[in-house]
Amino acid sequence: MENLSNGTETRHLESRGNKATRKGFGEALLEVGKDERVVALCADLTTSVNMHLFQKAYPARFFNVGIAEANMTSMAAGFATAGKIPFTATFANFATGRSYDQIRQSVCYSELNVKICASHAGLTLGEDGATHQILEDIGLMRGLPYMSVVVPCDYSETKRATMAVAQHEGPVYLRFGRPDVPDFSSDDVPFVIGKSIELNPGTDATVIACGVMVWKALQAAYQLEAEGISVRVINMHTIKPLDTEAILAAAKETGAIVTAEEHQINTGLGDAVANVVVRQQPVPMEMVAVEDQFGKSGKPDELLEKYGLTTENIIEKVKAAISRKAS
Repeated sequence: MENLSNGTETRHLESRGNKATRKGFGEALLEVGKDERVVALCADLTTSVNMHLFQKAYPARFFNVGIAEANMTSMAAGFATAGKIPFTATFANFATGRSYDQIRQSVCYSELNVKICASHAGLTLGEDGATHQILEDIGLMRGLPYMSVVVPCDYSETKRATMAVAQHEGPVYLRFGRPDVPDFSSDDVPFVIGKSIELNPGTDATVIACGVMVWKALQAAYQLEAEGISVRVINMHTIKPLDTEAILAAAKETGAIVTAEEHQINTGLGDAVANVVVRQQPVPMEMVAVEDQFGKSGKPDELLEKYGLTTENIIEKVKAAISRKAS
């Protein structure tokens, strides 16, 4: 685990402003495109997923396949067998749900070097509603052998994650979003697939979060600090392979864990962490996630509040987990 905190001394992180994670992906893809092995495939959403930068710079290596996501995945598998590094991009619902068979059979079964990049994930997609707000994609992808699953927390980390994904050998699912969100992560901390980042030290409980929930976890920790409750915050940007070492250390040293994710409570980050905790270091655990429901159309912040994905919900779960500690 990389450590951005300083011992037991709290250093509050501040946002540099709001930027969309999909923009971080697009800018990084342009950079990795300097490698002539990199090809980009898009399902008729070039501007939405910010592939237009790559398209303009490297038109001969860009392929708009139209609204044919399954075919796009099969094409990417073919490119990978020829030694290319294919990046596919579309909305997360179509990247995973519509293309699952091709991902399983053509990409993962053969351990091909395909990067499945998924924008507009989760409730924060907003007004497009339940049909597009996929909340099951992390579970779908982490269940596949050989697939790595990466969920960066902000614009800057999405750039670093995309660069790391390009260097990683094997299939990767990279999940990011539509709206502008706080940009706070540090470029001084290297992005390593499978290695989490401790953002805040703590001794009373640990919040393990991914994606947009990392910023909310930090705000919860800062508020609880004012109440005399010390909360460790871990940015678990890689759901698979999971940083088991960091989870076990948090369980042992703080004695209580809360997970926070913009995903169904089943099959996501919470389940992955619980799988480690229950088998190796049982401690009280609580989860902040969508409680087995579909989304609705609305503003991102309104939806996060409706479905219980707020700083206040994290604070409530932290106190609940602490109260369950053995006296």
